[in-house]
Amino acid sequence: MSTNAPDNNVRSVRTMDYTGSERLTMNMGPQHPSAHGVFRAILTLEGERVVGVDSVIGYLHRCHEKLGESLTYVQYPTIASKTDYVAAMTSELAYVMAVEQLAKIDVPKRAQYLRVMMAELQRVASHCVWLGTWCLDMGGALGGGSTVFLYTIREREMVLDLFESLTGARLLYGFHQIGGVRYDLPEGWAAQCRSTIDLIDKRIGEYEGMLADNAFFHLRTKGVGVISRDLAQDVGIGGPLLRGSGINFDLRRDYPYSSYEDFTFKVPVETAGDCHARYLVRMVEFRESLKIVRQALDGLPEGPISSRPGVKSVAQVRVPKGESYARVEGPRGEVGCYLIGDGGAKPYRMKWRGASFSNLSVLPHIIPGHTVSDVVAIVGSTDPVFGEVDR
Repeated sequence: MSTNAPDNNVRSVRTMDYTGSERLTMNMGPQHPSAHGVFRAILTLEGERVVGVDSVIGYLHRCHEKLGESLTYVQYPTIASKTDYVAAMTSELAYVMAVEQLAKIDVPKRAQYLRVMMAELQRVASHCVWLGTWCLDMGGALGGGSTVFLYTIREREMVLDLFESLTGARLLYGFHQIGGVRYDLPEGWAAQCRSTIDLIDKRIGEYEGMLADNAFFHLRTKGVGVISRDLAQDVGIGGPLLRGSGINFDLRRDYPYSSYEDFTFKVPVETAGDCHARYLVRMVEFRESLKIVRQALDGLPEGPISSRPGVKSVAQVRVPKGESYARVEGPRGEVGCYLIGDGGAKPYRMKWRGASFSNLSVLPHIIPGHTVSDVVAIVGSTDPVFGEVDR
């Protein structure tokens, strides 16, 4: 027997490395609760550490920009409501302002104040959804997570009661119309609004009481998901994300619209750029919005609520040829509507600038280096609403 023949009984041994050098691809969402059913993050992991993120959107696409080109100027505000359905008043306002700019239509002073009032009440309701769902996502140590959620939804329902008594709806309102607003304040509404915002103002302290001294809340938010000042400017984020990274910019103050120049309010700014900084900015915004609503109620002018008569036909409103871009400061940042008119009753082209879409683009820059559990806190701190992401 030849000594050079292969020995079939010899087995090679391969040592597996479990120190984290092997990479794993994991889907977080869209079924994950913190993805809210419509966002998928493909995470590349080394152990529990995230080293790469691929954000996948498009699960909620409804083509409402193209719908805007097939519906008349009068019909579209009901679709604009569905872009950011957590802050429908804001989306409606951006659209009608774009049409008014294109058609050079004036808005009465009373209507401008009513628009401001509804925008700020909507900001409070939207921030309630953000804070409640964010704490629910982060879970256990935050009073079971559901405690903060139940508290904030309680207050949000009070704001929706105001909207319902004004418009008859609780989610999508149809309040704004070209040239003004559709409804004036019913009898007793102002008194109900004052008592509501006074109560909410007191209860904001309850939220802070559950979180400000909570060691687990600090551990999960401080130093997590840091957006530097330079990154914030390069990516083009807005709203509380931008102000949480040390950039003092707010459209309501810097480029006032709808008589915002008549109101006194503070624009909160934090410099840490992390999840906790974004939390601090929004908590101040709660109270500043309530302050603006009080000023609007105190100074509400007399007069008409629209500069145009009621329409008798959906094709009645026609605007000249041209283009316009109107932008407002929504709860998540700049919401803009770009229109091209061809002289007819429908826009020739429409394009939305959704705050959530721009804010989501920062995730691949700030998630790597964190753990899987941190992804939940970071995504929630950006407060995305996917109706304005998947346009």
